Amino acid sequence: MHNKLEQALTNVKTIHPLVHHLTNYVTVNDCANITLAIGGSPVMADAIEEVTDMASVANSVVINMGTLNERTVASMILAGKAANGKGTPVIFDPVGVGASVFRNEMALKILKEVKCSVIRGNASEIRFLVERHAATKGVDVASADTNIDVETLVKEGAKKLGCIVACTGAVDYISDGKQLVKIYNGHAMLSSITGTGCMCTSLIGTYCGANTDIFIATCAALLSMGMAGENAYTSSGHLGLGHYHMAIIDEISKLDATSLLERARYETNNS
Repeated sequence: MHNKLEQALTNVKTIHPLVHHLTNYVTVNDCANITLAIGGSPVMADAIEEVTDMASVANSVVINMGTLNERTVASMILAGKAANGKGTPVIFDPVGVGASVFRNEMALKILKEVKCSVIRGNASEIRFLVERHAATKGVDVASADTNIDVETLVKEGAKKLGCIVACTGAVDYISDGKQLVKIYNGHAMLSSITGTGCMCTSLIGTYCGANTDIFIATCAALLSMGMAGENAYTSSGHLGLGHYHMAIIDEISKLDATSLLERARYETNNS
């Protein structure tokens, strides 16, 4: 797996994939910058008049429903369908699903109308999509979901939802229903910065846009974020959250195929 992860980042740096984001207004700048930092090319277009054109030429499409309204959902579905028609990977971030009836309905509508390649969320978000159980605390993990069996959740979720499921937290879990990877890289300070989950999703979109192996691409993306979180803490964590925030982008920009794997901590479990 090491060699495949290494090649995944090399492909990003070589191909510079065009990543079409339909993302939220809180973290759009971070998502664009982290895409650039890893080697991708972001476009942040959500006007319904142009999303079909943009998605049709993109290497991947990222749908993030953080700041949700009916107009953006319509754009998301149009872009997703255009991507599906081209065989382009669609990465879905169901931010805050479980927190409101409207948000729940829109997430399920997107899943019904768009074939997703990867869904990334926290434990509460993934649990809602799999079990229709709502215990979300805004966009954060609800306390009731901190002790759930995430390994089983992502494996069963991947089977039920028909795509790769990535659940991020203190440990990241990625499954396609058969393969399971657990990633231990990361730092607790990541949870103190708004948008780090959105940035993870953008990294997944960038890796998926440059690689045919979507599972490996997803693993490489989350390893990248975990490594950046650790390295950013070492370089700037003692200076406070603002410096740490900027250092995450710095560290992503410095990643190469060798440094990505130097301190990679993960385990695999196939069934």
